[in-house]
Amino acid sequence: ARSDGADGPYSLECDLRPIDDELAQAAAELDVALAKIVRSFSALADCLRRLLDEQNETLEKPTRTRMDAAIRGLDRRGRATVPGWRLMLADLLGDPNADFVDWMSVERIQGREIDVGLHRHWVDPSRPFAEAVLEPLHGGLITSATLRDQVTEADDPDGMSWANAEVRTGVLHLPTPVARSHFSSPFDYAEQARVLVVQDINRNSADQVAAAYRDLFRASGGGALGLFTAVNRLKAVYERIVGPVESDGYPLYAQHVDAIDTGTLVDIFRAEQDACLLGTDAIRDGVDVQGHSLRLMVLDRTPWPRPDILYRARREAFGGGKFTDMMTRLRLQQA
Repeated sequence: ARSDGADGPYSLECDLRPIDDELAQAAAELDVALAKIVRSFSALADCLRRLLDEQNETLEKPTRTRMDAAIRGLDRRGRATVPGWRLMLADLLGDPNADFVDWMSVERIQGREIDVGLHRHWVDPSRPFAEAVLEPLHGGLITSATLRDQVTEADDPDGMSWANAEVRTGVLHLPTPVARSHFSSPFDYAEQARVLVVQDINRNSADQVAAAYRDLFRASGGGALGLFTAVNRLKAVYERIVGPVESDGYPLYAQHVDAIDTGTLVDIFRAEQDACLLGTDAIRDGVDVQGHSLRLMVLDRTPWPRPDILYRARREAFGGGKFTDMMTRLRLQQA
């Protein structure tokens, strides 16, 4: 009811607050029901433990294994999952917690509703990462080719800064300082790469965008990766170019089209040197294709972050427009 385009085919999300009386009553009733479930989980787990003890000599090993797994599952849900849900419900009736961002959503695929939920995320996800992972370590190493961010001020000789890296990795939340090391790249990007900005097509025309992808893929002789910021534009381009590109001898694969997981698609693209691949941000981030298999990368648009409720909360917490610019720079740098 609070979302624009509620009758459309796309997923919906809305702010949780202000809380109306009907939602508050439903939250209270659900909290009572969850408390009963937790008690049932505990009673069932205790019963299984008692059976394991009393029938220790007669139970077969497969049965013991299944009972142990059931006990662990009940404990995990009763002590971790459900209490987290109950905490969210309790916060509905109080003041909002500044550490979290809460919202409600309806998830849709091709216009069909598949899920509805109340969501909670940390505004600063590096805090729980630092507490749960970094603080207990005797020693740890965080490394990436794209940790540091570009800066305009001359606070670093090579024009790169550690400040954003320290915020994003959570080391600012540690009680002791960390050591920092920087190693130059072995690749001469200025000599080995070219960046072209295409300005002679209408980016809102699927036919023109598809024609550009087709011609660029042909010019590179395959070995091309197309990155999209929206799945519907990816599918529209795929439908228009799959015939011409494959008739030229360049196999074309696409995330969200081929019924293959992303890792396997990348493996196929890496193995077939003249193949072409279309994908979204999951292909851009954390994927490495070396050698002759990747000769061209095409981005349909600048990868601005999606302006959803979670991003809006983090943007407000981490510097507004500067945060948006930083995230966009890092996505381009990763690509």
